[in-house]
Order: sequence, then structure tokens, then C-alpha cells
Amino acid sequence: MKRKKLKFAIAGAIAFLMGFLSAIRSAPAQDARFDLKVRNDFFAGFAGNQEALDRGMQACEATLAADPKNAEALVWHGAGLYFGAGQAFRAGDQQKGMDLWTRGLKEMKTAVELAPDSVGVRIPRGAVLLTGSRFAPPDMAKPLIEQGVSDYQRAFDLQKDHLNTLGSHPHGELLFGLAEGYGRLGDEAKAREYFDLILKDLPGTAYAKRANTWMETKSLPAEQTRCVGCHVGK
Repeated sequence: MKRKKLKFAIAGAIAFLMGFLSAIRSAPAQDARFDLKVRNDFFAGFAGNQEALDRGMQACEATLAADPKNAEALVWHGAGLYFGAGQAFRAGDQQKGMDLWTRGLKEMKTAVELAPDSVGVRIPRGAVLLTGSRFAPPDMAKPLIEQGVSDYQRAFDLQKDHLNTLGSHPHGELLFGLAEGYGRLGDEAKAREYFDLILKDLPGTAYAKRANTWMETKSLPAEQTRCVGCHVGK
């Protein structure tokens, strides 16, 4: 991988990372969801609050010290490292950026291997990879999209019997991530399948408007590939 390419891939991804990670709300209700312990700190950190990001990372590290195989803590920590790579590249520290990029991807991969059927693991990694891939050169982007789509596909398969109970935002982000991801992979049939689901399940929403645009043009403008926003529908 060329360092210059990585610099632009990660730096661009950070602008949308917070919105995509909000799709973690699609995780089923649990008594002690780990993401609820750290999510706000990570979101604040990704928005520029370094103290909050450090607090979130420390919470992950404390959990991992007690339980090294805690997949949710590991995937969030990996996401934090990935974000740190973007910071390092923007600061001109190419070596540190490469190290954090590699470690972040490795931690997220390990988390999925530890808990392949955990929505609380699949959604954060999928969000990070689908977001980051938008700004990567084609040779780097394709494997990231493939992994991100596989994460969202597994999350969909695990929840397909109760998607309508999730709320329109997490429901829409999940379906849209799949539809747009398959579209970027060149699988028009699968993209259409999920855009059709959006039109069926979420009529009248911003997601449905995007689906209609794609149906007409087989593409979407860049501003229609970002997270709709938690305020749109819950």
C-alpha cells in the first residue's frame, strides 16, 4: 500500500465515520451492551474531542486487560486506532499512520473472528470499512468494501426477522449500506434487492428518496451516500 494513498483514504473517511457508526443502534437490546459504555466518547472523539476519545480508548483497554477476547471492546479499540491513523497522516507522521492503520484493521478483523455473529461487532467494523473505502483508490477500496458488505450482510441476516422493530434510522442505515455497498461492487442485482427493500420498508423517508434516485440512474451523488442523521427518524 502506498502511504500517500492511505493518507487520503483515512483523512477523508473521518468526516463521515461518526454518522455511519451510529448504525450500531441496530444491535438487539441487551442488559450490558458494551457500545453503550463507550459510544458517546468515541463519537465525541471522532468529532474532535481528544479527551473523550482517550477516555473511550482507555475504557476499551481496561476491558481488554480483564478479558482479552472481548470482541466488542476490541472492535471499538480498532476503530479508534483507525481514526488515529488519519490524525497521524494529516500531521505528516507517515510511519505512525501506517502502524495505526495496520493495527486498527488487524484488531477489527480479530474481533470479527472472535464473534462472527455479533451485531455489536459486525456493524462497527462494517461502518468503518464502508466509510473508509469511499476515499481509497480502487485497488485498496475493493477489499474494504467486500469486508464491509459482508459485515452488514451478516448483521442483516441475524436481524431480518425483526428489522421493523429497530427504528427507521438504524434500519435505513443497514439497508442503505448494503444496497450502496453492493452497487459499488458492481453487483446490480443485489443492490436492487436492498433498494427495493428500502422502498418497501421505509416509504416516504430520505432512504426511499435515495433508492428512487438509484433506480432511475444506477448511481448516487456523493452527498446522498452519507449517513442520513439520527434526527431524521427513530
